[in-house]
Amino acid sequence: MKVVYNWLKDFVEVAAPPRELASRLALSGTNIGGVENGPHGAVMEAEVSSNRPDCLGHYGIAREVAAIYKLPLKHLSPKPAEGGSKASEAVKVEIQSPELCGRFTARVIRNVKIQPSPKWMKDRLEASGVASISNVVDISNYVMLELGHALHTFDYDKVRDHKIVVRRAKPGEKMRTLDGVERPLAPDQGRQFDSGICMICDGDGSRPVGIGGIMGGAETEISFSTKNVLIECAWFEPVAIRHATRFLKLHTEASTRFGRGADPEMAELASRRAAELILQLAGGELLSGVVDVYPGKRAPKKIRVTRAEILRVMGADVADKQIEGGLGALGFAPVRIDQNRGAEGSLLAAWECTQPSWRAEVEREIDLIEEIARIYGLEQFPPRLPAARQGAARLPHYEAEARLRERLIGLGYREILSIPHVAEERDALFRPEGVTPARLSNPLSEEAGVLRSTGIVTMAGALEWNLNHGQRNARLFEIGRHYRLNGSASVETRVLTIGATGEAREKGLYDAARDFSFADLKGDLDAIGELCGGFRWEDGATGWLHAARRGSLHLNTIISSAARNLSSLGVAGQLRRRLAEKWKLRQDVFLAELELDPLYAAMQAAKEARRYQPLPRFPVVERDFSLLLSEGTKFSQVTKTIQSLGIGEIHSIEATDLFRGKNVPAGKYSLLVRVTFQSREATLTDAQISDFSGKIISSLEKNLGAQLRAS
Repeated sequence: MKVVYNWLKDFVEVAAPPRELASRLALSGTNIGGVENGPHGAVMEAEVSSNRPDCLGHYGIAREVAAIYKLPLKHLSPKPAEGGSKASEAVKVEIQSPELCGRFTARVIRNVKIQPSPKWMKDRLEASGVASISNVVDISNYVMLELGHALHTFDYDKVRDHKIVVRRAKPGEKMRTLDGVERPLAPDQGRQFDSGICMICDGDGSRPVGIGGIMGGAETEISFSTKNVLIECAWFEPVAIRHATRFLKLHTEASTRFGRGADPEMAELASRRAAELILQLAGGELLSGVVDVYPGKRAPKKIRVTRAEILRVMGADVADKQIEGGLGALGFAPVRIDQNRGAEGSLLAAWECTQPSWRAEVEREIDLIEEIARIYGLEQFPPRLPAARQGAARLPHYEAEARLRERLIGLGYREILSIPHVAEERDALFRPEGVTPARLSNPLSEEAGVLRSTGIVTMAGALEWNLNHGQRNARLFEIGRHYRLNGSASVETRVLTIGATGEAREKGLYDAARDFSFADLKGDLDAIGELCGGFRWEDGATGWLHAARRGSLHLNTIISSAARNLSSLGVAGQLRRRLAEKWKLRQDVFLAELELDPLYAAMQAAKEARRYQPLPRFPVVERDFSLLLSEGTKFSQVTKTIQSLGIGEIHSIEATDLFRGKNVPAGKYSLLVRVTFQSREATLTDAQISDFSGKIISSLEKNLGAQLRAS
């Protein structure tokens, strides 16, 4: 908001130069982005936070200045001359939706003369960044910038039946606003929609003449032929205004003020001030009284603040005069209520304050303490940390998470943090069947309508972003959460998400470049599995993964009884080409997601079960088996078949080579399996190794139809 220095001095006689004033306002919480000296004097650019709508007008800023410099604030009390006729006989107001419009005031001025505004008003509007139109229209803008409360003027003769009806927008309804655009106010009848848009209508309520709190309609706008003026000044529910503004994609100065929470008590005063200026600049006769429909009136709230809490929070004392003077200047009307009135600085001191209508966000004692601190001056408090009350405690899974993160970084992955709000159509590409997404009732944008039901969607987005920005090689991980609905409740699950694309090894002096593959992903996940006793891989029928390069991960059953009931710890594999093309990913992308709670439990159980053994004294013996297997036979089946023999001397089983092509029959593939034997009791003899090998070959031939290839 632009604050005109000379305009500010209409309400408070501040002597400080503009730049000094800007610096002092910034220290008290009203940040000033800069000060410009133009043809109309100094103009300050105030960056008003969303919880301070009272500072969206010169009068509100003047109140801050008066409190800071301990100066008197000029109170506004406009007294326009009224005629004999009554406003209540000239206009009627009906509020059908009090939940959207908590107050509506109306005044009528007859026989006005619409003409250009005087130079002083044009200058102030121009300095504030507002173009001049005509005297009556300019006055509505002027009062908004002066008092921070938006209002609207209608051509009284164009309002049907001289009656205003405030209601919700109806399905399929449209209207043409002051900017000349015909706007749909709600979806068509066939779509379910609970409209929160407040409409200002005339006559029987069928014709909209304005969007409450946002913009007026073209049907009743002020023109140079206007003779009679209807002044509307109302208060609209802030949340409804924000919803309507987002739905209509229409942001205005009025919606900014009402959307943040305007002062309902200011409506009548702003209306009176506008009437006073219209009489001065456009002439006419003001009908006596005001039509004021006020269904949302609330009793002022009482808030107590104590010296003991002030001292506890701020770490330093503030004198009674400072407390009472600062709160009083801001409009909180403090009344000392403790019994120890004679003891200045007594810890028993307490004040009861009344919440002013323009400070609805101040609701608790800590809010009042903040007001005291910023007006007193934050720079006056000693720069020291508060005393520690208790030691910090680590989360139960801290150690397991630290080991997991260390392992992933060691494998070459970089950690990312992503926002869990995603587009529903993207989330649906990876969402497991039968899972209901957690939809947001008030999304920030169309691309952030649901909370992710799987971490894969944000990881795929992160890889997409890197590829689009020229980073072709990326290995990322995220420790986060996904969100799913269970009935009406949202369930959060901690998950580890992994993504990789590009080269597993870059070209070097002696090494050729090699692309990242499913084998690399599986190897990295197996390295993570070593932290919890190992993973068991099975075929995973997940639709977004490549049919031949995917798998589901399971904890070994020896880890923990809790893990046995888990159907799957997660899935991993290569993104299907169809989805990769949809995301415009021009190289292979590999993704994985694991649930963390059972993984952490398994890591803890594996740590507790770990026992150290002396190194074996006897050597290992390796035997390679070159097998011909039918397509569709998995290495896991080979492993299970060998393990089922119960040979205790088997130390490990590995697949070291796979071949398809020349000299391999159709429908077959060649797999080289290496079995390592070792005994802790004696050196294995050739006869023992031959016996073990014979049993392995016989079992593979019988159970899997394997054939031993000739040397």
